[in-house]
Amino acid sequence: MVKKHGKKQRARQKSRRTGAAHASAAAGTTHEHTPLPDMTVLTETPYLAGQNVDTELAARLVAACRTGCRPCQTTLARKLRTEQRPTLTALAAAVYATLPTPGFVASPTTQEWAPLARAGKSDPTAAAEALAVVAAMDDASASELLEDALDHWAMGGATAEEIDDKVKVVHNAPPRQRPADPMDTFRKAGMKVFTLDDLDLGDVDAYYLAPNYGVTLMKTTTPDDQPMPMLVLYPETEDAGIEDLEARSDWEHWGLHGMPDIDPHWRVLARIADRSLQGLVHVGPDGEDDIELWRAAKTVSLPEHWWNLLDRVQHVLVAGPVKTPEDPEALQAVGDAGKLLAVVARVAFV
Repeated sequence: MVKKHGKKQRARQKSRRTGAAHASAAAGTTHEHTPLPDMTVLTETPYLAGQNVDTELAARLVAACRTGCRPCQTTLARKLRTEQRPTLTALAAAVYATLPTPGFVASPTTQEWAPLARAGKSDPTAAAEALAVVAAMDDASASELLEDALDHWAMGGATAEEIDDKVKVVHNAPPRQRPADPMDTFRKAGMKVFTLDDLDLGDVDAYYLAPNYGVTLMKTTTPDDQPMPMLVLYPETEDAGIEDLEARSDWEHWGLHGMPDIDPHWRVLARIADRSLQGLVHVGPDGEDDIELWRAAKTVSLPEHWWNLLDRVQHVLVAGPVKTPEDPEALQAVGDAGKLLAVVARVAFV
């Protein structure tokens, strides 16, 4: 179901960036690329955990990318990957901490790492983890992350001011927020808004007071052709739909290209005892479920092949809402219309 344009697009971007047709690149001549950008701002990123960044190496590599010199890129990139993982982390974080999504052309390595970079803007623990993950990458994964980051740096301006503006966004950009509570509009207008706690209704199950969804089991493939379990949501109550899902989640609009973001706060609950799905919830800052979009009305054991895939991948692509989720054409139509929301949720085995 996921459209596999990523590899071809990355190949085209790499061809443009490396400038293989340049005579100097073909000849393998040694030369300097000027002006060298001022990369001292990389030392201010929160991902370094006290480690040093080689700003000169970063500047030479970025300059080589912008002039399309393949020999210099190959040599400098190899040196950075093998000797300067903190510098690699800073270069990548300067890009992916500022973007709401790494984009469908990004490699699987970058898709998995980018959420850590975003979280690290305001969370020192996540920032340290982002650095540690890069430090532990094998050469192939580090190469993928670096190439993706350099695709962005190669398109940037060559002046110190432009680079400084680009990197400072890491510090100044507000974190991605969920849509505002629609009840805030009424509160600002001076109207009294009552919550369930205010009404003191006793043991009322809040799940049945909110819009509900059903789920349809599907399977898809990632951009690198790996199988992945998928759930498609459909409205079960009249008030469920795109407006409700936008208001209650921070899922991205998804057109079936690439993979949506991974958000570990969204959980698909799977019960091991009977191999069944139990619900789809969001876990709040206090560790408690604060949003429940779907709850199983009865226990239905999953097909063995689907459960085995779930157990192996331990993530699920969740997308919706679609009125007829079992119809691939309906899913495609909703995606093409820009009315499909999606997230990659973690599996919580209970």
